[in-house]
Amino acid sequence: VIDANNQTLITLQKAQLRQRIAPKIPLGSRGTWHGHTFAVIGFQRRTTEVDGEEYSWDEYLLFNPYQGFRYLTEYDGHWNDVRTVRDLPIVHAAKRPTATYGDQTFRHFQTALAKTTYVLGEFPWRVRVGDAVEASDYTAPPLLLSSESTGGETTWSMGKYIDGREIWNAFKLPGAPPSPNGVYANQPSPYTGRPTRYWTDFLGLVLLLAIVFVFREISGGREEVFKGTYRVTGGAAGEAAFVTEPFTVSKAGTVEVDLSTDVQNAWVAFDLALIDMDNGEALNVSREISYYFGRDSDGNWTEGSTSDRVRLPPVPAGQYYLRVEPEAPPEAKVVTYGLAVRRDVPHELVYGIVLVLLFIPPVLVTLRAAGFEGKRWKESDYAGGSSSDD
Repeated sequence: VIDANNQTLITLQKAQLRQRIAPKIPLGSRGTWHGHTFAVIGFQRRTTEVDGEEYSWDEYLLFNPYQGFRYLTEYDGHWNDVRTVRDLPIVHAAKRPTATYGDQTFRHFQTALAKTTYVLGEFPWRVRVGDAVEASDYTAPPLLLSSESTGGETTWSMGKYIDGREIWNAFKLPGAPPSPNGVYANQPSPYTGRPTRYWTDFLGLVLLLAIVFVFREISGGREEVFKGTYRVTGGAAGEAAFVTEPFTVSKAGTVEVDLSTDVQNAWVAFDLALIDMDNGEALNVSREISYYFGRDSDGNWTEGSTSDRVRLPPVPAGQYYLRVEPEAPPEAKVVTYGLAVRRDVPHELVYGIVLVLLFIPPVLVTLRAAGFEGKRWKESDYAGGSSSDD
């Protein structure tokens, strides 16, 4: 070994100088894989060119004298456990071909010319730099069915997506595997099945919400606790302000104030305050009612309404009165209006808000799932065309 003229040493030195790529799993590494001891005996890097850009991945050949050969492939931090298949898959030609193997259907992902650009170690066939095969991949995550064709011969293999940490543990490799970059052809989606579950839960919750809504609509008391009719003279702002007679809200709950007027081709505004007689706390609201009508070349027309209603937040039981400040323009002359106060009125808007909130999670999960698939298929022969499939 210390003899500088030793031909073995010279050969090893020359080989080391030519080793421009260091495999992530060193040749000679041994590890327990699928319950058996396998040794890494070969390494090659393959490269394809798509739209003028080169993409390379690494292949590691594993060998056990009783179990035969297996492969580990790595592209940009994504690993696959690969074995050759004995049965011939059935390819269904179409605009987007599929392949069937066993009871599994695979969708065509990509076909490209793959060239060997670097090789080390031993292989069950003679491997040379420059060797080229037509490689076709069919995906059904986490599985990847691949074919390699050279002349009249085609070899099929099946890959399964695996976490690089499994390989590092199996072969006792130092450090940690490189982090995956992007989405790989057969990388399992973290959203698989989640959109379906979310939409199923959504429908169940909507049904429950509908039951609660119907029950509330039926059970809502809508008890009228006050009613009165008044008038306001147009242009008499401020002078028409008054307070109503006290009325009782027997139970805590929502309160609704109905306004009805006979206003025509004018408007009338109201500043209302529901005041608790015990503590003087007030709930203030403002409403404007306008109603116009006429006739033009298109016929009769109307705009606005002669009535309105306002629903107040829940209030405690007790004695209350309304402070009313109406206002109308001079052209309104005299407007007659009615006030009605009801308690325990169902609040439909709350159910609408809950429905929207329930709608958000399944929509977000569906969009994220579609986005993940979009990233996957962006690297395929069908970029931009398959993200809608779950």
